Amino acid sequence: MNYVVWDIETDSAQTDWATIIEIGAILLDENFKEKERFSARCRMPQDRVPSATALCINKSNVDLITKGNLSHYEMLAQVEKKFREWSPATFLGYSSINFDDEVIRKEFFKSLRKPYLTNTEGNVRHDALNIVKAAFAIDENILKTELNDKGNKSMKLESLARLNGFESSGAHSALFDTELTVKILDLIRKKQPILWSEYLKTSSKVVAENLIKQENIFTLNEYFYGKSYLYLCAPLHPNSCVHPIYKWGQAVDLKVDVEAIQKLNYEDLNKEMKKSPKFLRTIKFNKAPIILEKSHGMKVEPYKKIDPSLISKRAELVKTNEKFSIDICNILREAAEEKMETASQEDLEPEETIYSGGFETFNKDVPLFQKFHTSDWKGKFALLDKFKDDRLVIFGHSLIYNEAPEILPKDIYKKIKRRIASRILSTNKEKWWTVSAFYSECDEIRENDDKMFSFKTVDEKLKFLDGINDYVMNLEQKYSDA
Repeated sequence: MNYVVWDIETDSAQTDWATIIEIGAILLDENFKEKERFSARCRMPQDRVPSATALCINKSNVDLITKGNLSHYEMLAQVEKKFREWSPATFLGYSSINFDDEVIRKEFFKSLRKPYLTNTEGNVRHDALNIVKAAFAIDENILKTELNDKGNKSMKLESLARLNGFESSGAHSALFDTELTVKILDLIRKKQPILWSEYLKTSSKVVAENLIKQENIFTLNEYFYGKSYLYLCAPLHPNSCVHPIYKWGQAVDLKVDVEAIQKLNYEDLNKEMKKSPKFLRTIKFNKAPIILEKSHGMKVEPYKKIDPSLISKRAELVKTNEKFSIDICNILREAAEEKMETASQEDLEPEETIYSGGFETFNKDVPLFQKFHTSDWKGKFALLDKFKDDRLVIFGHSLIYNEAPEILPKDIYKKIKRRIASRILSTNKEKWWTVSAFYSECDEIRENDDKMFSFKTVDEKLKFLDGINDYVMNLEQKYSDA
């Protein structure tokens, strides 16, 4: 299968509200040889305020966010088209599972596209950072590293690339970071060729789930407080080894006295599960966990000091005791339900509901997506009357407002503009970025000589900030009469 290594630059670190402003991607064959590359950048849509910090990190100055050839909508259309052309593939980014993947899903959702392109329709996804962490857990000298402020090996892409002989001064442009990711992964692939396929087998959620249900003992790689660890684990009974609410795998760390834990009554087991370090390990099937053969865990502390026959006995006890597994799952269910009850009851905005807003109505509208995108803007507006999902109608109106506002009826245009104004001009602490939050952030960066990002001089930084500040002032002016 081909690989697609990709990276995005955004205007925010909050996935529900982030806007992709640049993307880079490289298509590789099964031998990691480049076949094609793609990059695109777009103008900022006129209905949101960027984070000054995000723009400083990826050096998106006022010209880049206002004068690009592509609108945001046009860029996402190109991305979807290219990713479909390159499918099926294994999609890989650096620290992508929790950020890039989340952002592109939500961006596709908000632009009336199927959100899960990187892990459906024959595609699977993995995270280059997970692979790097696992490679270090197996061999701490696999790559040259430097220590970070906390005295741990730095896993930052720029740092790893620089120390391993790759030019890294262009880091934080999307295509450049994609190139660095390819180079780092290729080093690991060549140094650990047998492990490479082991790392990647959990690209598929189904494969990861089947592994847990079928194996008696496996090695799980996890990363805490700047260090990569290997845990020797036994999954719970096959009928009850998945979290009843979150659908994550559950396994017992084999360094614990399993016999003693299994003798506990329900109440005491509940207490034991809350203690630290935890005896129960969670495997998030959909987050590309690293699950390796048991031999890797047997070689490290504390497992290598435990009699292998005792490890096998403990694993057998875990795997065969269905009541113990059911009790654990019931305790997990109670904790999850309690957490949901105490969770914030505030109304979610449509942008925050990709997972919680229900799929039934959304799925009924999916067949309309293609027609929406191939229609002219008047046709797009008319087609929105056929959509059942209110969220998608709101998103559709926003797309038209940004791309062809002149075709909107005056009452709808004013309603959309008022909604945007009430958001971005709010003086409260909001979940999205506001004009006032931007000004505070900009002032703080301006006055703090430690916040230099990759600017070479203070004057360069101040000029950059003045430009993006003017951009936001113009936005504020645009909406002040809404």
